[in-house]
Amino acid sequence: MPTSSARKNLSTLICFLFLILSVNLLIAQEPYRLPPKEIVDILDAPPLPMISLDPQNKIMLLSYYQSMPSIAQVSQPFHRVAGLRITPHNNSRQVLRFFTKFVLKDIKTGQEISVDLPEEAVYSLPDWSPDGRYLALKKYLDNGLELWLIESSTGRARKLFGPSLNAVLTDGYVWWPDSRSLLITINPANRGPEPQPPRVPVGPNIQETAGKKVAVATYQDLLRTPFDEQIFEYFSTVQLARLDIRSGELTNLGQPGMYEGASPSPSGEFILIDKIKRPFSYSVPFRLFGHTVEVWDSQGNLIKVIADLPVAEEVPRNGVPVGPRAISWQPLKPATLIWVEALDDGDPEKSVPAREKLMLLEAPFSQEAAEILRLPERYQGIVWLGKPGQGLVSQYEWKKRWRTTYLFSTDQPGALQKIFDLSTQDQYNDPGRPVMTSTPSGDRVAVQDGDYIYLRGEGSSPEGDRPFIDRFNLKNGRVQRLFQCERGVYETFISFYDRSKTEIITSFESPTTPPNYYLVNLKTKKRTALTSFPDPAPRLTAAKRQLIKYKRNDGVELSGFLYLPPDYKEGQKLPLVVWAYPMEYNDPATAGQVRGSPYRFTFYRGASQLFYLTQGYAVLDNAQMPVVGDPKTMNDTFIPQIVANAQAAIDTLDQMGLIDRKRVGVGGHSYGAFMTANLLAHSDLFAAGVARSGAYNRTLTPFGFQNERRTLWEAPELYWKVSPFMYAHKINEPLLLIHGEADNNSGTFPIQSERMFAAIKGLGGTARLVMLPNESHGYSARESVLHVLAEMIDWFDRYVKKR
Repeated sequence: MPTSSARKNLSTLICFLFLILSVNLLIAQEPYRLPPKEIVDILDAPPLPMISLDPQNKIMLLSYYQSMPSIAQVSQPFHRVAGLRITPHNNSRQVLRFFTKFVLKDIKTGQEISVDLPEEAVYSLPDWSPDGRYLALKKYLDNGLELWLIESSTGRARKLFGPSLNAVLTDGYVWWPDSRSLLITINPANRGPEPQPPRVPVGPNIQETAGKKVAVATYQDLLRTPFDEQIFEYFSTVQLARLDIRSGELTNLGQPGMYEGASPSPSGEFILIDKIKRPFSYSVPFRLFGHTVEVWDSQGNLIKVIADLPVAEEVPRNGVPVGPRAISWQPLKPATLIWVEALDDGDPEKSVPAREKLMLLEAPFSQEAAEILRLPERYQGIVWLGKPGQGLVSQYEWKKRWRTTYLFSTDQPGALQKIFDLSTQDQYNDPGRPVMTSTPSGDRVAVQDGDYIYLRGEGSSPEGDRPFIDRFNLKNGRVQRLFQCERGVYETFISFYDRSKTEIITSFESPTTPPNYYLVNLKTKKRTALTSFPDPAPRLTAAKRQLIKYKRNDGVELSGFLYLPPDYKEGQKLPLVVWAYPMEYNDPATAGQVRGSPYRFTFYRGASQLFYLTQGYAVLDNAQMPVVGDPKTMNDTFIPQIVANAQAAIDTLDQMGLIDRKRVGVGGHSYGAFMTANLLAHSDLFAAGVARSGAYNRTLTPFGFQNERRTLWEAPELYWKVSPFMYAHKINEPLLLIHGEADNNSGTFPIQSERMFAAIKGLGGTARLVMLPNESHGYSARESVLHVLAEMIDWFDRYVKKR
């Protein structure tokens, strides 16, 4: 128990903090700033396109996109309701990445076809039809949303529907298995004008609780008022319809409703429907609202109600809702539903012989669902195999962070064969994940040849990642390695070419070569270049990158990637930026594993800390910050562990003669920002810090944070101890706080940075608060990104480099 003196000091401190927080902040708005021109030029260079392959893996689609949206695009009005951000002008979820042009490339011949669309930043990423003959995509307008179609053989594009497509709860469309029609969501006819907020309140907004425990995460953008409910219902209510892509015929299905999911069965005879119902919740986002799951026939008539589920407000921490969940069609079967149900009331703390049961229900859905297996731990998903009825089901044991994968067959209920069994944090022994292919109806299943499947993995090792592809025997577990990246470069498997297993498509890169795609013959080793993307930032390619390994004072092995400026000269002692993000581990062995590769090409995009290289800094990126221990109590030693991690990194680089240890800055984003503020409060290792989009007062996230499983009331001392806000009086180094004013990440409310700044200011410290209009947890707009970089560089130039 604290002494009376300690209680008095604590009381005084709390009173003082409340006083300083009651002071109005003096905030000035400044014009957006620019970082040095070389950074602007790099960020304005076109990014490399995304690629996707047709279902037969013979045609490559190159999708080019806008580097960054403008602040005008980011500032388009949007509603923040039910965990959504809705842009009313186009009846869509907020979208901040827009595609500009598309090119189709035949992998064998190299022939390219440019898609016949105007080059403008208004498109979504296209989706292939199951047969690969078409692609569908959305076009975002100032007054609606359109659906367009691309013919893959010619590149011709045409409008299919619009502008009343609706993509608020769904993506707006899904391909029917016949590849000749689409199931789309559209605004209901005669839905009327958008509701307007009342000019005069009709009364107070009230919530009430009585006896039920609703210990939920600190979600953002929730419903708060009856008007919010009206807005959510107005924009999420849609009419389902089937659109024939050849004739343009539109057939309405069912009645308008709040449909968050609609998917045809593989046979196309039925539709699985997920429909939100009232009453809504003010405590959880829409995905946890009450909803019904139904099966309709292809004309929109109700066949069966699969589940009628209430709002999921009372889910135990680290638990799951009760009742059927993860309901989906089984691939390679005409119309069979699979779902999972908890046997422990969704509570991971309950001791039960089995936690989950897997259920199956076949068409015509008139019988009762059949149980096909039980799992000892929490269900984590199914990968269906190429043989009908076979699958790999995984379970997760949260206390050990352990994943076990079993082979099962729906034809043999209850039979499970253990295939993989290892820690989710053990990168070195990760067997990889199955290589997938498309079925004729558009479902994804694992590539399978008899008893063999194919696994692709990162190939993590003490020297870094060396991706691989293996042929794996499901019966005896034998492995045949078909391909592995050579040393000194980074090459990863993308897909098999066509249906062959002798030719693969890879992405190849090195520290001096940007990623490009190749067709590789596994037998002859012949390599054919498929793309030739140029280096977007040639000057920075000369920056030196190396994997640095070191040890913490308790023996835990650590590593990070050290970058040196392009003009670095041997013997120079540079100012250093340490950029990190804490991770939690059960044991030191997995905590110390190397993750990543020193042989990858470095991209300089967004508000990256690597731009410090252009200004003469060394950067230790992804500096490992493990917090090791029992999952229930590891945060009890969070502070001494992150300080020890930082100490080890600085000591090592100092001993190597690379840095001036008096000129070291630290930075991080989100949980990395939380780490940054704590390092400044509890050590004198750093000259200054940059903390972006962080949370600093853990009493504002009282039902847990990150992977902390105790509540504030169960561990009040911990919540106080790890909150840098409570130690603002000890932060005697300059701290730059940056936050998006529209942060939507759970727990990182903008008030976290505002109150942290107020505390430092009230206590006479040095800090700067930058609040970015209309930005979320990450920063998107070109103006915002460039301003953030200008602030970061200026801060460390003032308080680190010139120290």
